Amino acid sequence: MPYHKNKQQAFQAAQQGMKQVEDVYSNMVQDSASYGQQLKHLKQEVNETYQQIENAMEVASETQRQQLEKFLTDIEQIVNDVNMEP
Repeated sequence: MPYHKNKQQAFQAAQQGMKQVEDVYSNMVQDSASYGQQLKHLKQEVNETYQQIENAMEVASETQRQQLEKFLTDIEQIVNDVNMEP
């Protein structure tokens, strides 16, 4: 993905990435035969979103930065929840 030209585009990309992470996470079924594939998809979305957030942080306004930091906290919680599952 090319580097974002302005802070609004960068923020929107991070915001969209966060929505995708949340969607994948909320649709995961732990007892499903495809759980491993779902986990792989979640990991890919998390990695892409981390990159989008990092890019956005470089150009973010103060308000955007606060929201991006919340995204990072939310992603950490999702990763921790998945890692805690048996």
